[in-house]
Amino acid sequence: MHQGASAEIGIIGGTGLYDMHGLEDVRELTLETPYGPPSSVLRTGRLEGRDVVFLARHGPGHRLLPTEIPYRANIYALKLLGVSKILAVSAVGSLVEELPPRSLVVPDQFLDRTRHRPDTFYGDGLVAHVSMAEPFAPALRTALIESARGLGHDVRDGGTQICMEGPQFSTRAESLIWKGLGCHVIGMTAMTEARLAREAEIGYATLNLVTDYDAWRPEEAGVDTAEILAVLSDNADVAKAVLHDAVARVPEGPLPENGVLKTALITPLDKVPPSTVGRLQAILAPYLD
Repeated sequence: MHQGASAEIGIIGGTGLYDMHGLEDVRELTLETPYGPPSSVLRTGRLEGRDVVFLARHGPGHRLLPTEIPYRANIYALKLLGVSKILAVSAVGSLVEELPPRSLVVPDQFLDRTRHRPDTFYGDGLVAHVSMAEPFAPALRTALIESARGLGHDVRDGGTQICMEGPQFSTRAESLIWKGLGCHVIGMTAMTEARLAREAEIGYATLNLVTDYDAWRPEEAGVDTAEILAVLSDNADVAKAVLHDAVARVPEGPLPENGVLKTALITPLDKVPPSTVGRLQAILAPYLD
């Protein structure tokens, strides 16, 4: 754990959410990880009486493509600060008629269509197989859903997000396939975060903010960035309000996701190269003698 600063709850802000207003006793930290620097400066502080840290996924000024985001560095940096629970926010496109722009979704499943990004901490002499059957932490999903509803928002409880590589939006053929597979929304980031958070024993849930209908509607043109940007400012205000409320609802104490390596580590740690153990020190610490 990083000396001099710690936080129980991590908040990852997506497109349109580059800061977390309302933080008290703010401290900015620039961390290095075995995977390089994270996307942005980490801002720690108190929010609703809880220790939190905020990270802007795409960096200041939205400079990072979804593929360029240093996902491993981001999750590892949060782990270094003691984070055990992550609330994330993502802009998504809708694949179903009943989720128009400005809808809220808290998904419970995802499909992965990414191709060009590292999505595991393991390898280099250490094998671990974490379960992803339920990729999002139920307790954190509940906090987001109850907060959104308590603030008067209609939020979909559950659904499948498909995560595509990007940065281009879907072709119409692709969009129709995703819809035909039963997916509800499409994004470019949350799946990679969810995988790495699980491997790092961090509970993770995401609030999806719908900005547009994806390209599956034949009577309309494809996704237009200008239209998305027009929705983002409204969505960002909603996201900040929901996160403020949700932080207070996050249960204290450990979650089931915080101990998954007890049954996921395959390679005996005394057989793992020291360089790999050293690189993963922040994650493996509870299992090292």
